[in-house]
Amino acid sequence: MARSGKRGGPPVVTLKSVAEHLGLTPGTVSSVLNDAPSARSIPLKTKNLIRAAAKELNYQPNYFARSLRKKRTYTLGVIAEEIGDSYGSQIITGIEEYLRGKDYSFLTMVHRHDPELLQRHLHLLAQRGVEGIITVDTSLQESPALPTIAVPGHRKLKGVTNLALDHEKAAFLALDHLMSLSHRHIAFMKGNPISTDAKDRWQAICNVARQLHLEIDPDLTVQIDIDDPSPQLGYPFGKLLLARRKLFTALFAYNDISAIGAIRAFQEAGLRVPQDISVIGFDDIPWAAFQSPSLTTVRQPLIRMGQVAAQTLVQRIEGNGEYPPEITIAPELVLRESTGKAREL
Repeated sequence: MARSGKRGGPPVVTLKSVAEHLGLTPGTVSSVLNDAPSARSIPLKTKNLIRAAAKELNYQPNYFARSLRKKRTYTLGVIAEEIGDSYGSQIITGIEEYLRGKDYSFLTMVHRHDPELLQRHLHLLAQRGVEGIITVDTSLQESPALPTIAVPGHRKLKGVTNLALDHEKAAFLALDHLMSLSHRHIAFMKGNPISTDAKDRWQAICNVARQLHLEIDPDLTVQIDIDDPSPQLGYPFGKLLLARRKLFTALFAYNDISAIGAIRAFQEAGLRVPQDISVIGFDDIPWAAFQSPSLTTVRQPLIRMGQVAAQTLVQRIEGNGEYPPEITIAPELVLRESTGKAREL
């Protein structure tokens, strides 16, 4: 029989009440609903009856009872540089989508590239009983005590799975596209060194440029040195490129946000995109398709990356195989309006 809810609320359906409803023992019902090894001997017809009854009666498992019984918290920790930025928010969305279907919860903490704060968060999450950690745009210097997935991850650390985009492929897609449009005078925005991907992405661009026999002009290269989740990230550096008075026909920006800011700077100077300057971004954030002109970009499947990170961590926690030290995600070139044939200089 269901217990009365607190303060006159709806009755609480217990595992025992589901068993009484079906005329079965609580142990049988528990085995099926918890997918215990002992459920293997229970006929499929009985399993289906139990699951149907649990759904009909709106049975909700007791989280605390399950945690005490299995000595687990079913909780993960997520440490991000920032929650509201377009990169991290999409990865966290993917994490949430996967964990929702697995009855896991997660605690999120923000470090804003403060090493001391990062260490405090790692210790605090361990004290709160999380079973694993997913880092987002976070540079780990040492192996955490818990199973960890780093998104993106580049440093090889024991116990950490690095999940990252194939930057060599991404650089090739972007530069090959621009060169196919006859662009040879290409400007570049290098990412802020505090960004986890900055070093590897720039190295990939340099490698691919050599393969394609494309010269990278230092006068057409600017280093982003501010941390801003808005288009202000690229706006002053677009102006800086123009101020150098070195002609170029295309810009390969560090990410979409910096590309959008640079386009604004170019348009304010009376330049048209893509007729005068083509611009290509990186990430394919939601704004990219609605920017005017819409932004050609290298897509990182950010939500999918969050899902893969969560799936990999849960499988590792539950003992389903060895952890992979690295997972590489394939990029995709998304062609829109911001790139076109190079003008003659």
